[in-house]
Amino acid sequence: MKVLDNLKAFLEDKPDNLVGQLLRYVVVGGISFIVDYGSLWLLTEKAGLPYLWSAAIAFILGLTCNYFLSTRWVFGESKMKSAWAEFAAFALIGVIGLGLNELIMFGCTDGLGFHYMLSKIVSTVIVFFWNFLARRFLVFKS
Repeated sequence: MKVLDNLKAFLEDKPDNLVGQLLRYVVVGGISFIVDYGSLWLLTEKAGLPYLWSAAIAFILGLTCNYFLSTRWVFGESKMKSAWAEFAAFALIGVIGLGLNELIMFGCTDGLGFHYMLSKIVSTVIVFFWNFLARRFLVFKS
């Protein structure tokens, strides 16, 4: 029963420690990655957009998913006085992440010759840690 109690607490109670938040952010990041990566593939392969355009649009879709899940399930109280300020700070961190995403994808794809989908995986790992740490320490009360 202890395992079920721990699982229930993980799913229902917002953690206030770094490890608990990181574990939840991994889940949220995974869901957001599926939205981002799937959109990248659909927009590039099916809609015919250039990969960097697709990557920007897909990143924004993943960011939106991440915001809603993070504010409701991962992080505690915001440091911001209003929801608009919170979203603006969250989005600004995401825009910096988008810049990192584009630079890493361009460098890996055009510079190193990686397939754009592999470049996205490299980018995702780096941008994941930037997003988590910046949001945890700058937007939400730690």
